[in-house]
This record gives sequence, C-alpha cells and structure tokens, in this order.
Amino acid sequence: MGLIEGVQITPVKIIENPSGNIMHALKQHESSFAGFGEAYFSTVQCDSVKGWKKHREMVLNIVVPVGCIQFVLFDGRTGSKSYMQMQELQLSPGNYQRLTVPPGVWMAFKGRSKGLNMLLNIGSIPHDPAEADNLPLKNDLINYQPFLI
Repeated sequence: MGLIEGVQITPVKIIENPSGNIMHALKQHESSFAGFGEAYFSTVQCDSVKGWKKHREMVLNIVVPVGCIQFVLFDGRTGSKSYMQMQELQLSPGNYQRLTVPPGVWMAFKGRSKGLNMLLNIGSIPHDPAEADNLPLKNDLINYQPFLI
C-alpha cells in the first residue's frame, strides 16, 4: 500500500497540562485548510466498520482525540497518479496526526480500541448527503478483505 495523491498526514500538537491536555486539530494558515463548512464528531465501536464513502466536493480533515481508529483509503480517481491504490493508517492520541482526504477518495474506518473511539472531522463544506457516494463493504470496486472478516 502506497501513498494516495493529495492525501496528507500532518503531525498536530498536543500541549500537555496536568489539568488536561490541549489537542490541536487544524489552523486556518495550514496548507490542508480548504475552507470551513462544518465540524463534527463521529464514534465507532471496537471492531465495527463504517464506510465505504467518497465525497465529491468536501475535503476531510480528521483527527482522533479518543481511542484508536484504523482508516483505509482507496483512490478511484481515474486521472490520479495513485489510481486504484490503497492507503492504510491508524490514528490515536498516541499517534496524533491529522488525516486530510481530498474529494474523490473512498474511505472506510474501523474502531480498534475497547470503549470509545472518536474522530473529529473538519469539513471544507457543510454536509450534503447528495454530495457523497456510498458503497457496501463488499463491492466490485474495492477489494479490501480485512474489513470483511
């Protein structure tokens, strides 16, 4: 699995404090900032999978402040240098980075920690169900067997 064109993995800062940490997510001046449409949290139970989903316009900026989440990306963009490639990574407070996913890239994710697994997405546009496409985990386009087990 290689890197998908346009996907960015950016280390983000955790400022430790005895009373509770500050966990940065995204700043307006950063290269992955593509505008602000909405911010939302999503949870996923341990060993549960959400996806496959592809946004046609929205840029996703995802951090995982709680738990551990495995992300799998698939590039179905015919003009991309990484067409038909997959990328896999896990994010958690121990591997605190921001995942930036450009439009046209399929994504699915799986909860890896017992208890709460939560992500924050800072989307470049407001959510619009008509702007996204979904596929079942088992489909004819993306052959990723670990999510099917």
